[in-house]
Amino acid sequence: FRNVLRNGRRSLMTALAIIVGATALTLLGEYNNLARVGMETNLVRSMGHLDIFRTGYVEYGGGKPAAYSISDYRHVIDIIRNDPEMKAMTTMVTPRVSLGGIAGNSAVDKSKTFFSTGVVPSEKNVMGRWDGYGIGLAPYDIGLRDDEPDRATVGIGLARILDLCGNNRLQGCAAKDLGGDARRPALVQLLSGGGGAPNIVSVRVTRAINQGTKEADDAYVGLNFKLAQQLLYGNGEHKAVSIAVQLKSSRDLGRARARLATLFAAHHLDLEVFDFSEMFPMYRQILGYFLAMFAFIGVVMTIVVGFTIANTMSMSVIERTNEIGTGRAMGVRRSGIRRQFLLEGAVLGVLGATAGILIALGATYLVNHAGITYTPPGAAQAERLYLLTTGNGPLLATVWTLLVVIAIFASVIPATRASRLKVVDALRHV
Repeated sequence: FRNVLRNGRRSLMTALAIIVGATALTLLGEYNNLARVGMETNLVRSMGHLDIFRTGYVEYGGGKPAAYSISDYRHVIDIIRNDPEMKAMTTMVTPRVSLGGIAGNSAVDKSKTFFSTGVVPSEKNVMGRWDGYGIGLAPYDIGLRDDEPDRATVGIGLARILDLCGNNRLQGCAAKDLGGDARRPALVQLLSGGGGAPNIVSVRVTRAINQGTKEADDAYVGLNFKLAQQLLYGNGEHKAVSIAVQLKSSRDLGRARARLATLFAAHHLDLEVFDFSEMFPMYRQILGYFLAMFAFIGVVMTIVVGFTIANTMSMSVIERTNEIGTGRAMGVRRSGIRRQFLLEGAVLGVLGATAGILIALGATYLVNHAGITYTPPGAAQAERLYLLTTGNGPLLATVWTLLVVIAIFASVIPATRASRLKVVDALRHV
C-alpha cells in the first residue's frame, strides 16, 4: 500500500481509469436491468406469464380462430384455479378473445382495419397492478367495465382516422384526450367473424389510449370479453381464444408451466402453453441487444484498464530496479518480488473498483431524482429515466470482481519481469 502511494499522481491516474470503468459498467448494468424488468412487467401486465391455447392455434389459428378456440374454457379455468399448487403461484387466470376485422364510423363514412383483444375488465385491471420486481410502475385502468359490455376503447391513431375526437379532432386526441375519457361517446361499427357470415356490432368508444407504437395506435380496439365473443362467434358457441395465467413471481414460471402440462395431460385436454417471451419474440431480441452493448463496453473498459495498470506497474518496476536488486541480495526470493507487485496491482484494483461503484451509486441517486425524461425505442411518448436500484447485488459484485481480477492479471507481466532481474545488473542500474 505504501508503494502504491509512493508515486501518488501516477497511482491516482491509474485509479481514475478503474473508477471510470466501474462507474460506466455499473450505470449501464443498472439501466439494462431496468429495461429487462420493465419490459417483463409490462408484458406480464398485458398478457400474463403464460398463455394457454388449443393445440395448433399458434400455427394455424390466425385464419380460423373459431376452429382453434377453447370450447369449455370455464372448465379449464376451474381446473387451474382449484389446483392447490397452481393456486399458490397464480395471481389471475382469465379468458381472452383475439380477433381482427373492420371498424367504421358511418357518421363520417370512414373505416379502418383493426385488431382487438376482448378481456374481462375487472380481471384485466387486477393484472395491471402486477409489480413483481417492485419497480413502482403505477397500475393502469383499461377503461372498460364488466357491467357495460358495449363500451370500447381505441388507439389514438384509430380515433383520429375515424374522426372520434370531437370538434378538436387531432389536437384533442393528442393532448386532452390522451389516456382520458373523450368528451362525447362515439358509435363505431365493428365487422368480424370466426367463420361463415361476418358479424357486426356497435360499440360506444369512450376513451382514446396511447398504445406506445404507431402501428398499434392506428388499429387497436379494446373490447369487453362478452362483446368480443359475440363479434367473433355470432350465434355459435361462445368460446375463448386463449387463457392468460399471471403468476405472483416470475421465478415460478418454469414450475407453473410444467404443472399445467401435467394437469392437461391428466384431464386429457388438447391444450398447449407458451410463456410471454415466446408470444413476444422481440423481448429476447431487445435483451440480446442490451447484453451485446454491455459486453462491448465491458471489453473496451477491460482493455483500457488493463493497459493502464500494466503501464503503471512497468514504470514502477523500472524506477525501483535498485530496490529490487537490494531485496534479492538480502535473500528475497523471486516469488516474493512477483507477489509484491501483484499485490500492488490488486490494491489499485480494489481502491479503484470500490470508489467507482460508490460513485456510480451516488450518480444513480442523482439520475433517479433529477426528473430526466427520454423516449425509449418503440415508445410513442417520453418516459422518466430511471436506473434500477433493487436486486443489483450480483451486478455490483461482478463489476467489482472483474476489475480487481483485471488489475491483478495486468500486473503479471511487469511482476514477472521484475522477479527475473539479475541481482548484479539490478544493483548497478542507474
